[in-house]
Amino acid sequence: QVHLVESGGGLVQAGGSLGLSCAASGNIFSINAMGWYRQAPGKQRELVALISSLGSTNYAESVKGRFTISRDNTKNAVYLQMSSLKPEDTAVYYCNYNARSRDYFQNFWGQGIQVTVSS
Repeated sequence: QVHLVESGGGLVQAGGSLGLSCAASGNIFSINAMGWYRQAPGKQRELVALISSLGSTNYAESVKGRFTISRDNTKNAVYLQMSSLKPEDTAVYYCNYNARSRDYFQNFWGQGIQVTVSS
């Protein structure tokens, strides 16, 4: 089986910074895109940032200039560096990989990690 394990969440004051990490374990043969999603209470899960296999990135308008997504293919890891955090960034953050473990590509999700930004 494949597991994505997230780390780095927590409580931070507005204006502060926080980094999230996600690493895959298990037999993964290849990874296409990696991304970070978040879901705030009472809201739909939304895409925060996406990074392609070649390193091209896309960000939600609300986080552009503040968040940076990166990946390390040797470690099957994806990272999200968050700066200038705002209370509205408070959410559960999930990493997502489009990857092939055996016969086909599918989406794998991390367990979710809480990020809370206090004002």
